[in-house]
Amino acid sequence: MAFKYKIFLMVLMLNLNILFAGQIRVAMAANVSYVSKALVTTFHTLYPEITVQVILGSSGKLTAQIKHGAPFDLFMSADMKYPQRLYDEGLAVEKPMVYAKGRLVFFSLRKRDFSRGISFLKDNNINTIAIANPQIAPYGRATKEALIHAKLYKKLQKKFVYAESVSQSVAYAISVADIGIIATAAMYAPQMKPYKNTSHFAEVDTALYSPIEQGIVILKNAKAKQEAKVFYDFMLSKEAKEILKKYGYEVK
Repeated sequence: MAFKYKIFLMVLMLNLNILFAGQIRVAMAANVSYVSKALVTTFHTLYPEITVQVILGSSGKLTAQIKHGAPFDLFMSADMKYPQRLYDEGLAVEKPMVYAKGRLVFFSLRKRDFSRGISFLKDNNINTIAIANPQIAPYGRATKEALIHAKLYKKLQKKFVYAESVSQSVAYAISVADIGIIATAAMYAPQMKPYKNTSHFAEVDTALYSPIEQGIVILKNAKAKQEAKVFYDFMLSKEAKEILKKYGYEVK
């Protein structure tokens, strides 16, 4: 009896491996790039037969690619608007779910006094401010909203250096701009380790912008692809949430 049970388990595991074997393509918003390796590594530990290919970009550009037939299986956006739009247009299998909430921080290579809050951006020694493009990047829209609420947007508009994504705004803040308004998650990137003290960055007051709810959807391309559903469930799991929390995201 025990032998037959072992045979049953072996056949079951073999069938599960066949079921979950394959590759999935996950389009991820640029802010997720900082945590993507940790997420994929943990997922691969749990499901070694599933290979995850990550495609990074701004949420707006990834949405455009999906609409033009890009062969992605899942989309992890930096907001809920883009995945909801894909669902409304019949390009996603189910309504998007929030997998995390992002936050904004000020970042500078130079040490700064952030005690005055967002008003410090008016200082004469700040000539360039790197922000994600509000037209295509949700973190850019949140940045614009914060600046409008602080009545600074029009005053500072000439200082803006626009990046295609929030991760590119980090690159600009390091290379060409005096200040960057970036994702909190970016501060957990290895290259940011020398700047992880409060003289180089500070959180933007969350009362100035709407919550950055980040959504995930399974795309029409993966409707019959079990591997995509496995990754989707993983992103809403306790394991994934613990990883996201470590990288500065808010999760429920």
